Amino acid sequence: MTDSKFRTYQLKNFLINAVEDFGYTQPTEIQEKMIPIVLRGESAIGQSQTGTGKTLAYVLPILQKIDPNKQEVQAVITAPTRELANQIYHQILKLTEYADQEESIVSRCFIGGTDKARSIEKLKMQPHIVVGTPSRINDLVQEQALFVHTATMLVVDEADLMLDMGFIVDVDKIAAKMPESLEMYVFSATIPEKLKPFLKKYMENPKYVHIEPKQVSAANLTHAILPSRHRNKVVLTFEALQLFNPYLAIVFTNTKKKADEVADALLVKGLKVGRIHGDLSPRDRKKMMKQIQSLEFQYIVATDLAARGIDIEGVSHIINYELPTDLDFYIHRVGRTARAGSSGTALTIYEPSDEDALNRLEKMGIIFKHVDIQKGDWIDLDDRNKRKKREKQVDKIDEKARSLVQKPKKVKPGYKKKMQSEVDKIKKRERRIQKKK
Repeated sequence: MTDSKFRTYQLKNFLINAVEDFGYTQPTEIQEKMIPIVLRGESAIGQSQTGTGKTLAYVLPILQKIDPNKQEVQAVITAPTRELANQIYHQILKLTEYADQEESIVSRCFIGGTDKARSIEKLKMQPHIVVGTPSRINDLVQEQALFVHTATMLVVDEADLMLDMGFIVDVDKIAAKMPESLEMYVFSATIPEKLKPFLKKYMENPKYVHIEPKQVSAANLTHAILPSRHRNKVVLTFEALQLFNPYLAIVFTNTKKKADEVADALLVKGLKVGRIHGDLSPRDRKKMMKQIQSLEFQYIVATDLAARGIDIEGVSHIINYELPTDLDFYIHRVGRTARAGSSGTALTIYEPSDEDALNRLEKMGIIFKHVDIQKGDWIDLDDRNKRKKREKQVDKIDEKARSLVQKPKKVKPGYKKKMQSEVDKIKKRERRIQKKK
């Protein structure tokens, strides 16, 4: 496969072979922009949505720059969740499997919920690349088991989620132990104000790559909204799940407490429900992910942790039990379904207070189907903005009619009545035209 565009980056043969074997010929937009920057050793901020191929955008050039003859840590990759750290680590393992003995690259993954003593044992020989969660990496650095002072490259993946989960402090501690000439690569879907002091501290004039999403959400994804109308939202969620009969559905809530409430209520109604949120113990989370992967659950109740930090395959339906306060998370949530050419449905149960958020999502290009559940079946509702649109139309017709009726130069008695009669005739005619249209 000689037409691979990855060849233009003059990567090591084993990386080209691996990439071509995986069937990648054209780099994604973020890969095209980031790979040359990382190869040149310039720090950069990459802003892009989930699913744009950013892992390969930094993993490939980092592997290119590793010197296998130096048995020391040369790159540190941090991720906010254990699941994401594991995914990055396995991506690296898949690529390095193609390397010969003399160019063999050693990588290690260190995450919470694993045996710390065993991790320290593994570090008797320092790896070339370290992947993991910031708190566990920082722990091992403090224990003087992991030596990051030799590493010249640091990746902060899903930086805005790191900030939300309180891990930026640990990343800061790790970065402080690394050389001053550190190359830092920060990837984030959004760049919140609170993240900027951290970026300024370690990055001087970084390159900034912003990839605009081609579409706000997948083309084969149906967005639907269902008004709660003061009904019990758990009952509505249950009915929607029954009608969907999904391959796998995720119900999103905004808090861990609400996730537990909804999961417990659905369990009482006889559904076998899994749950994912930050309060699960490491062992429970690992067990839950195994059960989800082996399709033991048809329904999962989750917080936004599952929208960004965890990759769950085969999701056919999403239900937003409540809209997220940060509307970017709406995109992340619904992005869990309709992947790799499959279709999907995202249903949002909305309250009157959500009108503004729905308007903002519509401005972002999302078209909602307005539905309800009546007598155990789906029914289509009118466009929720129909009345507003109708009022707007009436105002326009009124304006047009008044503009067409000229006020006479010489005012005679009863002219106002005559003018109004003319206006009414024009308005009737305009309404007939609109109806025909």
